[in-house]
Amino acid sequence: MTTTQQQLRLDDGRTVTCTSPAEARMLWNEMIVDGYYRRAAATLRPGDLAIDIGANIGLSAMMFAEVDPAVRVIAAEPAPATYDCLHRNMAAYVPGGIALEVAVGAAPGVLPFTWYPRATANSSLYADREADDDATKTFLRNSGLPDEAITLITTGLHDGEQIDVEVTTVSAILSQYDPTAEIGVLKIDVERAEFDVLLGITESDWSRIRCVVAEVHDRDDRLAQFCEVLTLHGLTAQTRQDKSLAGTELHEVYAARA
Repeated sequence: MTTTQQQLRLDDGRTVTCTSPAEARMLWNEMIVDGYYRRAAATLRPGDLAIDIGANIGLSAMMFAEVDPAVRVIAAEPAPATYDCLHRNMAAYVPGGIALEVAVGAAPGVLPFTWYPRATANSSLYADREADDDATKTFLRNSGLPDEAITLITTGLHDGEQIDVEVTTVSAILSQYDPTAEIGVLKIDVERAEFDVLLGITESDWSRIRCVVAEVHDRDDRLAQFCEVLTLHGLTAQTRQDKSLAGTELHEVYAARA
């Protein structure tokens, strides 16, 4: 796995390390709009723990840290090249934050992971090149791009490299790094592995989680199943799909305790 680190200057003046400025800009735009991620961040309180699963280069971790200096952030990202960017950005902008080079799933172990050098945010334990191509084409078409431009952008976009990555669980992370703090936000963005993340939370840890925000791929009724698990553990779930993603399996979930 080889890639060249680059820099992107954000609108607020900060400069972040990334593998693709275009992708990093797109991810940052998701952070600054008034959506579920920002809504979840606004609920954080001093002393809370924010867990960022599928952190990519750390833009959501940075957003969580901005809320209050007393919020602790733990962020996990398994791909080495992406993790290196995450580590650098957290060192610069997330005081006291912890970056983990690990995937998060249902059980500890080692699993094959597909990394897309040109589309790192789509990398996954459950990568599906055809579905990822289709979703990207639909997003670009919904955004108003002509077919010629879409073909140019997506050709080779999801050429992947398979690597073996360490897998842990949410509860294993909590046990090691903070066995008592309240989890103000659990953010999950892991490209079809989101249900596995829930399976890796022990019953005793669910009561510590006040809010979950996630991207869920609605395949085989997975969105309903995901929300059902949240409901069973006392969280009230809401879902939405951005109009730019209409026609894809991608949905957002926000769930909080009353």
